[in-house]
Amino acid sequence: MADADGPMDIDEVVEITLQTDDPGGLERFYVRAFGLEVLSEERDRRWLKLGRRSRLGLWTPGKKEFGDQGGRHVHFAMSATPDRLDAIHRRLTDDMGVEVEGPVEHDGGDRSIYLRDPAGNLVEVWDFFRRGEGARDGADALASSGDEG
Repeated sequence: MADADGPMDIDEVVEITLQTDDPGGLERFYVRAFGLEVLSEERDRRWLKLGRRSRLGLWTPGKKEFGDQGGRHVHFAMSATPDRLDAIHRRLTDDMGVEVEGPVEHDGGDRSIYLRDPAGNLVEVWDFFRRGEGARDGADALASSGDEG
């Protein structure tokens, strides 16, 4: 992802979501097979801790926020510093002509941009893991952040 003009802008992948008709069953599989910790359980999704600063979402089919439909790796979130988020947004919109939604401000002041990759997957670039409780607590902060977007 690095270009000749500077260092890589993305720090890491912080979230991957998978579609399932049985989130409880898939949750039990990941917990048993890999020892993942359950962060939270919601009506239409479960969040599991996948490393210190990332999470795995198990989503039922159907529309979610920002056009997610559930399904394969349809939504993944990458972490960037606030300044890098702004630079990525400018590059996508100004240099590449990519349609981007955002920056969208979430509770607590962190921000995300959303775009579709060429395969139709929803890509989020989020500065949550670079600010406040996200930077301090990693994926643990997501269990009670109240912001699952």
